[in-house]
Amino acid sequence: MAKREREKNIIKPAKVRWEGGNLLYPLPALMVSCGNDDLGYNIITVSWAGTICSNPPMCSISVRPERYSHDIIKETKEFAINLSNEQLAFATDWCGVRSGRDFDKFKEMGLTPMKAGKIDAPLIKESPVNLECVVKQIVELGSHNMFISEIVAVNVDNELINPKSDTLELFKARLINYTHGFYYKQGAMIGRFGFSVRKK
Repeated sequence: MAKREREKNIIKPAKVRWEGGNLLYPLPALMVSCGNDDLGYNIITVSWAGTICSNPPMCSISVRPERYSHDIIKETKEFAINLSNEQLAFATDWCGVRSGRDFDKFKEMGLTPMKAGKIDAPLIKESPVNLECVVKQIVELGSHNMFISEIVAVNVDNELINPKSDTLELFKARLINYTHGFYYKQGAMIGRFGFSVRKK
């Protein structure tokens, strides 16, 4: 097809165009716990996070250098990701707008620090799922530094395990997500991975 002919077939944009920005939503709403017995414990709310590798299981979180938890994680090289649900929405937001320099966030929000299996950082007992993470690399990006980490252990509430099939039913956790400044409940399932090619 000639160039002129191809240009005729290209649809002209009917959308508003902005400069590049962070509109990759929805994102997880997470409480990241960090620290140890010597440094004390803290919680930071994070949404700049994601899975980056399956073998070994790895994830990343991005934290502003001026945040109180940043230097704690940088020094200890570990943290825990605690998934947030509807019940924890208030605490999740509060821990994101208050600083650990000024508050004991566990105490203020009535959260329980729980001993982890493979790291010294505490888990949040009230969270339905806790991921124990060990930092492998710190990448300085600009406004945020990225902590690339290996997930060395996962802790799941017993209520999320189907006793008959021994499978994880994460929908029971009633997780929340974060979209452009707002927190949302998750919606109804529309399909399982691979449903588009599964034989009927």
